[in-house]
Amino acid sequence: MFLGLVKPSDGQALVLGVPIGDVNVRRKIGFLPEDFRFYTWLSASELLKLHGRLCGMTKARLRERVPALLDLVGLTPHREKRLREFSKGMLQRIGLAQALIHEPELVFLDEPTSGLDPMGRRLVRDVIRAQRDRGATVFLNSHLLSEVEITCDQVVFIKEGEVVAGHDLRTHPDGEIRVAARVRNVSPKTVAELAQWSASAQLDGERLTFATRTTAVLPDILRHLVAAGADVFEFTPEKLSLEDLFLKIMGEDRGL
Repeated sequence: MFLGLVKPSDGQALVLGVPIGDVNVRRKIGFLPEDFRFYTWLSASELLKLHGRLCGMTKARLRERVPALLDLVGLTPHREKRLREFSKGMLQRIGLAQALIHEPELVFLDEPTSGLDPMGRRLVRDVIRAQRDRGATVFLNSHLLSEVEITCDQVVFIKEGEVVAGHDLRTHPDGEIRVAARVRNVSPKTVAELAQWSASAQLDGERLTFATRTTAVLPDILRHLVAAGADVFEFTPEKLSLEDLFLKIMGEDRGL
């Protein structure tokens, strides 16, 4: 809908501050679909030149831009190879390059790491970070939550076409800092005294867990445990993973 490929049934949307479908705004957008189809008889260089010309780029600019992008996605040795000879991962990378050919302000990437090996996924993450650093916004759609967690600043969960939650991944998603400690010689009284910092402290064997609203109190808690005679072997803040957060917000769909 943002790209104008599907007509919304209702409502309004703005892209770069302008209603969707505006031609001038669409010139500022790059797009890599999940199920892409490129002209297989073209070489990697020819594909990028074609998309560059479609974006209105000059031949002089393309002579600089095409080699730079091929190098960025690691395809320089294959620049004259026909796309029909490319693996799925190589096609994914040339697709990413074509989405960036005109240095768009906004980039839509649909499952960009699909079919890539670990090195390829890392390359895509580095490219996305580079786009962010130059001031572009990258809109990433993916079911690989580990990739989203590593790459993105903001995440939105959509269920049955509606946004059900959004979080800033630069902060703890639910506002709490969870801590797990491995301790010995901790009395029930010492655990109870942690209530001044945390209402959820629990001791199970040598595993002490609790949650706080800020990391600022962690040194106080650690000093309290040591002063009470506890032997502290580990003291580690734990972050709720995006997968755990997904299950917490969306619920487990037993029908899948």
